[in-house]
Amino acid sequence: MEPEIPNGRVTPPDDASHRRPSAPLVYRVAAKCSVTKARVGVMSVRHADVDTPVFMPVGTQGTLKGILPEQLLELDCRIMLGNTYHLGMRPGTDVLEKAGGLHQFMGWPRALLTDSGGFQMVSLLQLAEITEQGVRFQSPYDGSECMLTPERSMEIQNAIGADIMMQLDDVVKTTTTGPRVEEAMHRTIRWLDRSIAAHGRDDEQSIFPIVQGGLQPDLRRVCADELTKRNTRGFAVGGLSGGESKDDFWRTVHLCTDLLPEDKPRYLMGVGFAADLVVCVALGVDMFDCVFPTRTARFGCALTRAGQINLKQRTFAQDMRPIEEDCGCTTCRTYTRAYLHHIVTVEPVACSIVSVHNVAFQLRLMGDMRDAIEEDRFPEFVKSYMAVRFPDDSIPQWIRDALAAVNVPL
Repeated sequence: MEPEIPNGRVTPPDDASHRRPSAPLVYRVAAKCSVTKARVGVMSVRHADVDTPVFMPVGTQGTLKGILPEQLLELDCRIMLGNTYHLGMRPGTDVLEKAGGLHQFMGWPRALLTDSGGFQMVSLLQLAEITEQGVRFQSPYDGSECMLTPERSMEIQNAIGADIMMQLDDVVKTTTTGPRVEEAMHRTIRWLDRSIAAHGRDDEQSIFPIVQGGLQPDLRRVCADELTKRNTRGFAVGGLSGGESKDDFWRTVHLCTDLLPEDKPRYLMGVGFAADLVVCVALGVDMFDCVFPTRTARFGCALTRAGQINLKQRTFAQDMRPIEEDCGCTTCRTYTRAYLHHIVTVEPVACSIVSVHNVAFQLRLMGDMRDAIEEDRFPEFVKSYMAVRFPDDSIPQWIRDALAAVNVPL
């Protein structure tokens, strides 16, 4: 039975332990946009009630670079990511199990999602070989030969204890064409079945399958049709944000959200630019993740509604305004652009200060979109956002086309 959530709002996440959902993941749609495919939902897992659409910061090694767990709590972040490949290599499952899982190990009381590790091995490692058994690769830590199979990925993720786990999928570069794309799609389906069979904590953790098929609509349809036959609690769309054209990107997202069930959360992997988030929420996506907010902070760049600003530029040397006037994060309440210009890329603490703002920016953008959807003014929000982000009628054509497809002409 779904938990009662009055007026589409969640109780504070710290109360989640007092009324855990009847299943490891319970999702319900609380409000729908009457024009686009955007919707607001509540995803209740063991450690938090997560309002969707949601942006999930990425803590690859079990830590968000430059931000403490208590700072994330102050920002009311409900869910963050860890990475199976990195955590499985170091510290390893023995340490994670001894610690009682990643929540205890890193001191994070709210929800966790773990990626399977397949993407990292294919994208980051030169010596990787994919076979039906799994992915064979060379450890970057000691050079030893390792094998990550769907079963081993589940074993690591069960030790991590994340609320949501991604299946190991056969990852190919987005722009790949030819028979390799179809091979990877079918193998991803087979690996899902092996992952489900190996999953040892189904009463506590939920597997999300990953829709693959490159930029070929027919393959995406076949994959989604097969994956939705399995009894899983949510779905991910993978294989995008890897160099494909934005036109191919939005059309694939639009297709996949049409193919996936209405009553389960839809997660678009690796997407984090603000304009992309707005477009993809309109296309019906519920969950997003990306390293971008913290990575760009390490280069001295801060996020604003008008776009990214580079605080290293001398134009900010005497600018006594905060990064954003209407932002309530500790960075904007405390520091000026001039001060941040003075310390960025020079003092290590600058990374933390700017990262706090950038994550706060992403979370506030998602909150503003949820409010707009609940009040059924999301199309107006989208138009207002795009006018600020792209002044002088400079909105990219792909954004115009994507929004027109869901009845929001710009």
